Amino acid sequence: MSPDLELVHTRQDESFRAWVHDYPHTVAKWHFHPEYEVHVIRESSGKFFVGDFIGDFAPGNLVLTGSNLPHNWISDSGNSAEVPSRDLVLQFSREAVERMVSAFAELSPVLVLLDQASRGLQFPDRLGLAIVPVMQELSTAHGARRVSLLMSILDQLIGCADRKLLAGPSYDVNAQRYMSSSINQVLSYIQQNLSGNLRETDVIELSGMSVSTFTRFFKRHTGCTFVQYQNRLRLNEACELLMCTDLSVTDVCYRVGFNNVSNFNRQFLALKGMPPSRFRALHRLNEAPAQVNRAAA
Repeated sequence: MSPDLELVHTRQDESFRAWVHDYPHTVAKWHFHPEYEVHVIRESSGKFFVGDFIGDFAPGNLVLTGSNLPHNWISDSGNSAEVPSRDLVLQFSREAVERMVSAFAELSPVLVLLDQASRGLQFPDRLGLAIVPVMQELSTAHGARRVSLLMSILDQLIGCADRKLLAGPSYDVNAQRYMSSSINQVLSYIQQNLSGNLRETDVIELSGMSVSTFTRFFKRHTGCTFVQYQNRLRLNEACELLMCTDLSVTDVCYRVGFNNVSNFNRQFLALKGMPPSRFRALHRLNEAPAQVNRAAA
């Protein structure tokens, strides 16, 4: 079965992504991405898959996956029961790490670790359990605290000699082979043309499917319609622009691909429970204490 491509969204003012997700979740499936991933299981047990490796997992399961290495965790409950905050995830590119190493030579062992992770690395559950609170804090941390927590996690991974390679030596990590599948071509095309005049008919033509077949196909792989998926990506980009730039709400609307401000406001309200202007105001209110503390220092 061909893995699906996950598009990892890292904010413009951050160099890596750290987050928590429940189970089931749209990314809890057989998938891959160019970014490296530190993955910790907080709750539940089941089977996990990395390349051609299949193993058992329990709370504390700690794995580092290499670039474009397919992976998935399936809880014993299947999709019949929810597991809140099951997965703690840290994702970063090799380029981001290389920039860190160029600034701090002491971090060069991280590159050795990443090279070893090309087939996936599993660490002892006891280390995973110890890292859980650090990963949990990292998912909501800001500024220099994020970097401090990241360094702590990487230091513990580097210092742990008890690590196990997962995928076999002959396993072929070939992203181009995965990308040949229809869903990955479709998702990549949507991402690349998101801010333009992206029409569903163009995507259907790219897929070579009939309208009805594409509709079923897209819903099965993404859990939503084409328009819902497109709007979700555009609104995610809008949130970043509202948080990280001084662009007006109108400019943000057109920058992310909406062509109607009223529709943009309505869609934003439905997703975030507040209008864009309120979202920006609350974000700046949230940032104010940090600015006060820096000024006082």
